[in-house]
Amino acid sequence: MLREIADLGFDRVELSHGIRITLVPGILKAVEEGIVKVGSTHNFCPLPMGVLHAAPNFFQPSPADKREREQWVRQTKRSIDFASQVGASVLVCHLGSVRYLWLQPDRHMESYRRAHPDAVRSGDKAYLALMEKALLKLRGRMAPYWERTQESVRGALDYAAGKGIRLGFENRERFEELPVDADFPGFLAGLPPPAPAGYWHDSGHAHLKEGMGLVDHRRLLEANAGRLLGFHLHDVDSEGRDHQAIGSGAIDFGMVSSYWRPEHFLVIELSPRVPVEGVVSSKARVEAMLAKMGSRA
Repeated sequence: MLREIADLGFDRVELSHGIRITLVPGILKAVEEGIVKVGSTHNFCPLPMGVLHAAPNFFQPSPADKREREQWVRQTKRSIDFASQVGASVLVCHLGSVRYLWLQPDRHMESYRRAHPDAVRSGDKAYLALMEKALLKLRGRMAPYWERTQESVRGALDYAAGKGIRLGFENRERFEELPVDADFPGFLAGLPPPAPAGYWHDSGHAHLKEGMGLVDHRRLLEANAGRLLGFHLHDVDSEGRDHQAIGSGAIDFGMVSSYWRPEHFLVIELSPRVPVEGVVSSKARVEAMLAKMGSRA
């Protein structure tokens, strides 16, 4: 697996939340032989025992079930150990979600957008009212979930610091996932100093949320620029599918790249369905943007 990636011209990788236990010996061998270096890993990596598919939310830090929260902390610490073992410096993490017994509060928003595709761009007042109502419902239910998430995170911070691993908290694409994007700066500022943690920006997730009218992509980056650790880079096509080849969709990567800094990790995160040509072209586009930035320095 890593040899194939190296043969495409990559010398550094992120190990994803789809790494099964059976892949670990080969990964350790590839790292030892210098085939690639590992910059970051994604919780949970490797997967929990018995899990054979990508499952970043298999355990969450937010639910009422204490056993699940404890498993999230335990598996996160295990992922921190592995990140340290392979020489990574960042573990990308999800921060749970608000759970509902029946219907999600954004269901009317989705239905309205399907019937009125221009609702967000046109500032449709009926849609804005639906969005405000959904957000009020989310805010009304989320407090205990968010408190439990923060408690779970605190349970892993000292361990991460001891291993020299920073936790990168990723912006998410679904309405009910935590944190609410506007809460990222306050959450990060409230972590006990010097917390080994920061913001991890996913370009596709931000674009999808912007399409819902929930965020402004540029403002989200601006608000978290001081705590940025890295980026997941992928495009979103006209049908709303993310993890597409960079440049094949609607994301303004000129804007996104203006927030790149030398210390950031840039991870091209594509769907397995993207052909090799899309991987190679994505790499070339990122390199061209970096070269353009260098020429302005």
